[in-house]
Amino acid sequence: MTRNRNHGSQLLTLEHAAASHVGRRDNNEDALCVAPEHGLFAVADGMGGYAGGEVASAIVAHTLQRWFANPPGDAGSGVELVTSAVRQAHDDVRAKKVGALAEMGSTVAALVVRDGHAVIAHVGDSRVYRLRDGELAQLTCDHSLAEEMRAAGGHVGADFPYRNVITRAIGMREGARVDVVVSSLEAGDVFLLCTDGLTEGLGDDELAALLTAPPLTAAPALVRAAYDAGGRDNITAVVVRVRAV
Repeated sequence: MTRNRNHGSQLLTLEHAAASHVGRRDNNEDALCVAPEHGLFAVADGMGGYAGGEVASAIVAHTLQRWFANPPGDAGSGVELVTSAVRQAHDDVRAKKVGALAEMGSTVAALVVRDGHAVIAHVGDSRVYRLRDGELAQLTCDHSLAEEMRAAGGHVGADFPYRNVITRAIGMREGARVDVVVSSLEAGDVFLLCTDGLTEGLGDDELAALLTAPPLTAAPALVRAAYDAGGRDNITAVVVRVRAV
């Protein structure tokens, strides 16, 4: 449990838990970052073959934690801080893209709780959800070919062959284009950060139902439910609940 700053006259605390499973893969290319002392939580889903995915996602998680622990003087706070941290992670991955790691990259979805607000930053198709008053809202929009086709009015069925193709990633040549959303923060809010291995097998109703449990129960239950649903990909979930003191 982590004590947070005052939200108006109300002091809030954060309860959190995380779980990750290899799924039906040979190795786990997901990574997570839990740094409650900085109000920072993140997941990353690596790609690139020959351990490249594992390396890329680990770099992202490590860079975020390091950046928040010792931010540069000009890094700002909130939106500026998380944006600069993600861009630094992009630069760190790019610096290691040599030899067998030349094709590696990673998604990232990060939550920063500060000054009575939640700042969400993401690149790729890892997601952040918020459960509030029983209503589940997806706070991120996938950077994927499937999502672009939906936005353009196209139909994307379950048999769409390119549903796992992402259009943005940490480590891409084009640079890190980070989407940032600032959300209000209320006692009772529950945030879920997850890689696509979780949501491939679970719908919104299942996510919402499992998130009603305390984080220490919810995080492993979500991962187990996704695995039991037949999930083949790596599965990672970080659950953060906001409570009033």
